[in-house]
Amino acid sequence: MMKRILFTLLALISFSNAWSQFGFPKPVFKPSFSKTQAKAGEVIDIIIRFDVAKGFHVYSEKSDCGDDNGPIRASIDFTPNPSYQLVGKFYGVGDHMVKETDVFNCSTGEFTGKGEFRQKIKVLKSIPAGGIQMLFNGQICNEGGCDNIRDVKITSPALEVIGTAVADQSLSLPATPSPVAESVDTVATTVTEAPIAVSAEAPAYKQARVLPLKTFNGQANEEQSSGFLGLFILAFVSGLTALLTPCVFPMIPMTVSFFIKNNNRKIALRDAGIFSLSLIGFYTIIGTIVAISFGSNAANFVSTHWIPNIFFTLIFIVFAASFFGAFEITLPSWIVNKVDKQADKGGISGAIFMAITIALVSFSCTGPIVGTVLVEAVHGDTLRPVVGMFGFSLAFALPFGLLALFPSWLNNLPKSGGWLNSVKVVLGFVELAFALKFLSIPDQTYHWGILDREIYLAIWIVIFSLMGLYLLGKIKFSHDSDVQYLSVPRLGLVIATFTFVAYMIPGMWGAPLKGLAGYLPPLSTQDFNSNIKGGAHGDGNITTTPSYTNQLHIPHGLVGYYDYDEALAAARELKKPLFIDFTGHGCVNCRKMEEKVWSDQAVLDILTKDYVIVSLYVDDKKINLPESQWFSTPDGKKITKLGDKNAHIEEAYFGKTTQPLYCLLDANENLLQPALGADHFKFAVDPFVEFLKAGVDQYNKRK
Repeated sequence: MMKRILFTLLALISFSNAWSQFGFPKPVFKPSFSKTQAKAGEVIDIIIRFDVAKGFHVYSEKSDCGDDNGPIRASIDFTPNPSYQLVGKFYGVGDHMVKETDVFNCSTGEFTGKGEFRQKIKVLKSIPAGGIQMLFNGQICNEGGCDNIRDVKITSPALEVIGTAVADQSLSLPATPSPVAESVDTVATTVTEAPIAVSAEAPAYKQARVLPLKTFNGQANEEQSSGFLGLFILAFVSGLTALLTPCVFPMIPMTVSFFIKNNNRKIALRDAGIFSLSLIGFYTIIGTIVAISFGSNAANFVSTHWIPNIFFTLIFIVFAASFFGAFEITLPSWIVNKVDKQADKGGISGAIFMAITIALVSFSCTGPIVGTVLVEAVHGDTLRPVVGMFGFSLAFALPFGLLALFPSWLNNLPKSGGWLNSVKVVLGFVELAFALKFLSIPDQTYHWGILDREIYLAIWIVIFSLMGLYLLGKIKFSHDSDVQYLSVPRLGLVIATFTFVAYMIPGMWGAPLKGLAGYLPPLSTQDFNSNIKGGAHGDGNITTTPSYTNQLHIPHGLVGYYDYDEALAAARELKKPLFIDFTGHGCVNCRKMEEKVWSDQAVLDILTKDYVIVSLYVDDKKINLPESQWFSTPDGKKITKLGDKNAHIEEAYFGKTTQPLYCLLDANENLLQPALGADHFKFAVDPFVEFLKAGVDQYNKRK
């Protein structure tokens, strides 16, 4: 009996190993060229990318195990063809040296997650699709075993030849050190992307129809979601604020009483739950409609064009006037009356229509708050309006549901009174301050020069000073009650308001005001700034006078360029890495990074000494390119403005449309580190310093 059990176990183990090898996911190889067009005689790269399934690894060509020892290393056989010549040997990018101690006791290169091989070729004439044929052999393994990859056929895409190279290019490859002589980390970082030869032809972003995105160690940076949590919190707080308005707060006890007057507790809770969910659904549907109407493609237009931003400015001023008591914003009475009749029917449908009735009746107070959330939400991703309205409605519906569950809490609610109107007036001051924010965006993108930083701050200081005086009872509006005495909560608001005013005052002389980073115009717009850091104007890593210095600025007195081609030429001449800052006049996170991170002296020192800096404003609407620099993109769009050129470069080279995006390039336009945005750094100095230092180290290794 024991022998039978052992035999069965051995059979199961053997079957398991055989099945795991039978089911090994073989990688799919995706070949491309480093350019989609080349000149005869030019040296370019064939790039072969592939994905490796989770839990598996593919061996690269690197090993110190000797020719007859170790796992099967990768090999690629190229079929000879008169259209090209091989230059040097193929090599892996992004693999890591791993010690094989279990069996071989030596080190081999392994790919996990993603892999990439490169082979330099000298182009002799146009290469048709499938013109270069390759056979790949190698091995894929996991903890359960290995499987061979045999004679996988790879065929190249087409490559067009557009003339003859001006001069012979260097055919030398970067030195690949022996993996035995160096540490694992050194090997992994040294065998990075081979340089793409510099050509005298037009830049790649003007030529290629499908431009291969720039990668570091074979991997492109991943887009990170941004702003959803902050938007949700803003919307949730706005929903709670809406509950304290005169149109909503008095209706809470009345609405909850409608549910609990039924003696059947279960039905009352059911109706309250349906009512709350209906409120959430109603506002979320509004957000969905806005998302569909605007869409992510319209985000840049909404964020930076003068038409929507002037419209938002006027809307916010109207909202403020309404809150101050000049007039009420109401919906047509026939809509409210029709929905109200449906609510009187009771039951499930009655609860649904009652929720809609509450939303419509309270519109005169909640409309401006909902509008504020929606205006903030449409400046970005398509999902933002949905997220914003869900956050608002969740907070708005919360007390109705909770009070239906715990009706005794109704007795503890404060009584309605003049304090509710005070809430509206305070919101009016806040709306007025937000109106200024939307006016400042086109002021910067179109260079109107109306709202420089000190003008903006002066207006905010006046607005919030008036709000503080109102809370003290020194200013009254038409619907206000007399302030007989200051309550403790009101005194707390007075102290907070005047503290905020005191905090802003030093900003008039150039104080950074990091707490407001992103909401104020940049320091460069301020006429007097006693807090300038960085190098003196005119000093820095530049070789020629940068264009557009009268219209554009780099923060903290840093010196650099505003045109990609000028900056790249300087980086090549000075033999320094290029720091690209994709930014925008209306970019909140750009200003936060500049105020909270760039302002650190360690960051300023590295940028000043080690990099050629270029700030590429993607949303500038005013600056025209010289006619000699106009070009058409491969999809037919004519580029005549600097902002459009910068936006095209970001999307063509890095596949991104968000700002800020920070990219470190060598002289051959290869990434020195992954291109990263503000979310990666979390507005902290240390990771940004590490990012910059790693770029310098990588640049020096490649030299």
